[in-house]
Amino acid sequence: MPKVPSSSPSASPDAPGTGALPASYEAGLQELEQLVTELESGQLPLDQLLGSYQRGAALLAFCRDKLQAVEDQIKVLDAGSLKVWAAE
Repeated sequence: MPKVPSSSPSASPDAPGTGALPASYEAGLQELEQLVTELESGQLPLDQLLGSYQRGAALLAFCRDKLQAVEDQIKVLDAGSLKVWAAE
């Protein structure tokens, strides 16, 4: 039976498929970029590759949700009509 890593408040590099979501968009993006670099290296064992992919998918959803929330807030602040920006 495979060893199940213990869960911790923050994700460890040894267990990328587990762990809590990051505290901020920037932290999530940084972790996602690190995971992509590791995945692209082709040096991860198959089990860790799958866990990293799952963690990456969770981080991607987290970052997309954060961006959507900010976009929604901007739309509210602009009263629903985004204005074209003109350089001065």
